[in-house]
Amino acid sequence: MKLDRKEILKALESLTIAGEGKNMVESGAVTNVVTFGEEAIVDLTISTPAMHIKKRAEDDIRKLIQEKFNPDAKVKVNIKVESPEKPNEIKGKAIPGIKNIIAVASGKGGVGKSTTTANLAVTLAKMGFNVGVLDADIYGPSMPIMFDVENEKPISVTVDGKSKMKPIESYEVKILSIGFFTAPSQAVIWRGPMASKALNQMIFDADWGELDFMLIDLPPGTGDIHLSIVQSLPITGAVIVSTPQAVALADAKKGVAMFQSDSINVPVLGIIENMAYFTPEELPENKYYIFGKEGAKNLAADLNVPFLGEVPIVQSIREAGDYGRPAALQTASPLEKVYEEIARNVVQETVSRNENLPPSEAVKITTMAGCSAVKK
Repeated sequence: MKLDRKEILKALESLTIAGEGKNMVESGAVTNVVTFGEEAIVDLTISTPAMHIKKRAEDDIRKLIQEKFNPDAKVKVNIKVESPEKPNEIKGKAIPGIKNIIAVASGKGGVGKSTTTANLAVTLAKMGFNVGVLDADIYGPSMPIMFDVENEKPISVTVDGKSKMKPIESYEVKILSIGFFTAPSQAVIWRGPMASKALNQMIFDADWGELDFMLIDLPPGTGDIHLSIVQSLPITGAVIVSTPQAVALADAKKGVAMFQSDSINVPVLGIIENMAYFTPEELPENKYYIFGKEGAKNLAADLNVPFLGEVPIVQSIREAGDYGRPAALQTASPLEKVYEEIARNVVQETVSRNENLPPSEAVKITTMAGCSAVKK
């Protein structure tokens, strides 16, 4: 069945871009429609750079045309992002020399987020990238243990006449953590503002040098530290780590929702499924799905975000973290291949994000709504 341009334009008036009131024709989002027999090309311009909104608009247009006109229609949607100018806003403070800042998060604790961050960092370094890790888990810093640098202390260096902290280097990864400044048995008993100030010092008062990737190991939840990070830095994208079980997935879903919310709007690069299955050493062909099967993979599909890969339950991953030598460094092992695949996917999604979306800015907090301490 031959497609008609005017009929398609009329039909598109029933669709809206998420977060906008007017339909996509009336708002001017649809800039052109071209038809060639059973093929339709729709040019769309949107103002929101969120990847999930772009994907949803593309899916909605394709579904509408195929359901209403021709189920065999070939539909191509060209989406251009044009953010409106906001001349009076305060821009985020970028760190010179750092190309991509990736936040590694999880809604729930105990899912292996720090272990995943450490292994992802050393894998990226092995691939030839310059990598840094900021341990933003103020109350439970674990990077010093995982990189076998518990007893190290950052030294002060002078850069352009200013005194800066020099990150600790281990396995070709630059690391800063609050754990370097406290005794191993000392609890960090700080309120949010004090923790945020310490983070800002590790971010901006450090000599990070030239980095292709800075990975930020965030604490569980969606609280003060997360807001401080997205306010302080232009985050390139977020990676969510979860186990397959329903309890972890419920919190991982909240983690995705936090980054995708209108007030934060940080692209989610994808979800990693940790502890996906267990394979005994003596039965290498067997897989036991202790925490459930493909829960995080299904969540990624439900939320229209990329699935970056799965990591099995392997005793050596835990042992390697405890001994301070990340498991991804085990040459020619299955684990090395697992983390290499995930790292390649993270790099690919980062490149895709940078090609299709405008550069990130730090989040601007413009309202105090929702803060219980503020009098209304």
